[in-house]
Amino acid sequence: MRLLTLRTPDGTKAVRQDGGTLTEIDGFTDVGALLKDSAWEEKAAAASGATHALEGADLAPVVPVPGKIICVGHNYRNHIKEMGREVPEHPTLFAKYAESLIGPNDDLSLPQESDAVDWEAELAVVIGTTGRRITEADAPAHIAGYSVLNDVSMRDYQFRTIQWLQGKTWEKSTPFGPALVTKEEFTAGPLMTSEVDGEVQQSTPTSDLVFTPEFLVSYISTIITLNPGDVIATGTPGGVGHAQDPKRYLQEGQLLITTIEGLGQLKNHVVKEA
Repeated sequence: MRLLTLRTPDGTKAVRQDGGTLTEIDGFTDVGALLKDSAWEEKAAAASGATHALEGADLAPVVPVPGKIICVGHNYRNHIKEMGREVPEHPTLFAKYAESLIGPNDDLSLPQESDAVDWEAELAVVIGTTGRRITEADAPAHIAGYSVLNDVSMRDYQFRTIQWLQGKTWEKSTPFGPALVTKEEFTAGPLMTSEVDGEVQQSTPTSDLVFTPEFLVSYISTIITLNPGDVIATGTPGGVGHAQDPKRYLQEGQLLITTIEGLGQLKNHVVKEA
C-alpha cells in the first residue's frame, strides 16, 4: 500500500494511491495523523473518499510534522571512505526538525547564507507503532514503511563545529516523499540514486548499510521512545558533492532528482531563496 499527503484547497488530506488515482482517507489530515490511529492499515485499505489524479497533484512531505526526525551519519561504507572516516562502531546520530521538510516536488531554495549546499540521498524509515527498548527481532513490527528523503546539507555551516546540526536542519531544505510504502511491499536492497541535471552523482543499493533499519530502530529506541510518524533517515552513500575534487554544490537552475527503486522519486528544482 502507498500512502501520501495531498495538499488541497481545503487543507492537506491523507490519501491512498492506486495507480494514477489518489483516494482520500476520510478523517485524517495527513499520513502522520493516520499513523497515530492503531487501525491505520485497515482504515487506509478501506478508504473510499473523494478521488484525485496523481498526475499534477500537489504533494506535501509524506509525514509533514514528525514528532522526531533522527538522522544517521556515516552509514554507507563508500561514503565513509570518500569522507576519510573509519567505519563506526556505533551509529552516528543527529536530528532534524519538521520545519526543514518540503514536499517531493517542491522547489529547493538556496539560502542566502550558504554557498555550499550539497545532496544526500537517503532511505527513510517511518515508525508505525510506539516502542521503547525494541529488540532488533521485534523492530519490523514497529515499522510502518519506507520513503525517500534527501538530507540536503549546508556544508559550510555543518563543519563550523564538530556538531553537525546547524548544517543539517536548515529551514525548508529536506525533500521527503512522495509516498510511505508499507513494509510488506519494500525491503532494503533496491538501488538508490541522486542526479543533478541528469548526471548521476550517487548510485548504491540500499542494502549496503553498515547499520540496518532494524538495528537502528532497536538502537534509537534504547535511547528514546519511538512513536507513530517518527522518521529515521538512514544515511547517504558515496557521491556527495563535498567529497569531489573540485567540490560541487547545488546551483540555481539545477534539477535534483532522488530515486529509490520501488519507493518513488523526489524531483526538486533549485531556486534562490525569495
